[in-house]
Amino acid sequence: MSDIPYLHLEALSRRFGDVRAVDDVSLSLGQGEVLALLGPSGSGKTTVLRLLAGFEQPDTGRVLLEGRDLTPLSPAARRIGMVFQHYALFPHLDVGQNVAFGLESQKVAAAEIPRRVADALALVDLAGTERRKVTQLSGGQQQRVALARALAPEPRILLLDEPLSNLDPALRVRTRRELAELIRRIGITTVFVTHEQDEAYDLGDRIALLRNGRLQQVGAAEELYRAPASPFVAQFIGQSTAVPVEVRSIDAGVAEVGIGGGSWQVPAGSVIGRGRAVLQVRPDAVYLAPLEAGDVSGTVADRRFAGQNWVYTVMLDGGPPLEVRGPMDAAADGARTAVRVTRRNEGGLHLFPADAE
Repeated sequence: MSDIPYLHLEALSRRFGDVRAVDDVSLSLGQGEVLALLGPSGSGKTTVLRLLAGFEQPDTGRVLLEGRDLTPLSPAARRIGMVFQHYALFPHLDVGQNVAFGLESQKVAAAEIPRRVADALALVDLAGTERRKVTQLSGGQQQRVALARALAPEPRILLLDEPLSNLDPALRVRTRRELAELIRRIGITTVFVTHEQDEAYDLGDRIALLRNGRLQQVGAAEELYRAPASPFVAQFIGQSTAVPVEVRSIDAGVAEVGIGGGSWQVPAGSVIGRGRAVLQVRPDAVYLAPLEAGDVSGTVADRRFAGQNWVYTVMLDGGPPLEVRGPMDAAADGARTAVRVTRRNEGGLHLFPADAE
C-alpha cells in the first residue's frame, strides 16, 4: 500500500500585497475523504480552495495529486470540479445545457455529452430534468444542478465554496443532509469551505480550522472540541468564555485555579507550573448553586431562553462575564450565585498558558 497521500497541499503560501492570505498551509487527504475548511471571514479558506483549483498560483508550495505536481497545470487540466458560492448557473439555458457547458469547454465528443449529462443528473437525483429552466427550480435543486455540472467531467477532486450560503435556514438544514449523503454515495474526495460549524460537523470527515491564513488544527469535530490546540480553537469550536485564572498548584494532571474569590479543580492541559493562565469554560461545564464559603462567585447579569434550558450571564467577582447553562429557576436576575464545575465536564474546561496564541 502506497504511503503517498491521495491529495497533498505542501507548504502553500499566497500574498496579496501586504496581506498573507495563506501562510504555509500543509494538508493531506485520503481518497474519498471529505475535508471542511472552517474559519472566520478573511481566514484564507477560499484562497486555499482557489489554489487547489488552479485559479490562483501559490507564491510558495505545491499541490500534489497521488504524488503528481498539479501546480503548473491550468484549472482545466487538473480534473478538479468546483461548485461556486453563487452556483454561476446560466438563467437563459435549461438544466441540461447548464450541465453540458463544462463538457463542451473541455471538448468532450458531442455524441458523448447527452450520456454524461444524464449520468450527472442521475447522481444528484435530478434525472429527467434536462429540459427544465433553472429559474423554475428551488434553491436546493439549483445547487444540485451546479453540483451535476461539476461532476459531469468526471473530476478526481470536488471543491465546494460555501455551498449552502444562499439558502434560507430551514432549507439549508435539509439540503445539508442531502448533500452529505450524496457526497458519500458518490465517494469523491471533497474539500469544502464554510464558516458554519454545523455544516463542518455534518459534512466533513475532518475539519481544518484556519485563522489569518494559518492552519490552527486538523482533526475530527469531536477532537477539536475535546482537545483544542489553542484558545482560539476552543472559542471557535463550540462556545466558550476565556477566563483569566491563577494556577495555585498542579497534581497528577489536575490544576487548582483561583478565580472569582474561590477556586476550581480543572484538567491541567498544557500548563505545567504555577502562575497566570487562561481557562476556556464552556456553558455546560459549570452550573449555578447557592453561594457557600470558598465558592467561585458572581452576580447574574442576564439570562436568555435557549431551547431546553436557559443561558445565564454571570459577572464573576474579579473576572469577566461567564455564560452558564441551567434550568429556568437556577437564579434570578441580579442574584448572587456560586458557579461550580460539573462532575462530568469532558471537553468543557481547557487550561492554557497565559501567553498562548
